[in-house]
Amino acid sequence: LWISHVTVTGPKAYRSYATRAVDIITEYGGVFLSRGGAHRQLEGTAHERHVVVRFPSLDVAEKCYNSEAYQAELIYAQGASERQLVIVQETQ
Repeated sequence: LWISHVTVTGPKAYRSYATRAVDIITEYGGVFLSRGGAHRQLEGTAHERHVVVRFPSLDVAEKCYNSEAYQAELIYAQGASERQLVIVQETQ
């Protein structure tokens, strides 16, 4: 699972990133389980958006993140958001 916590600081640039990133993520078999939906902050640092994506494997998720295509789009997010991203193995 690819889990991202995001606070958007530049909405226009972030929207550009998010729109383009979806295609790249789905090309790697990513399936969005949650993408900016309603949430309730119970502990830790609050963020306005949360994204959870299931990938076929931990390795595929990492390959997607490190891909040339994703890294090219990530530039838009880095200047337009504060993000935390972790990739975790899903329990079977």
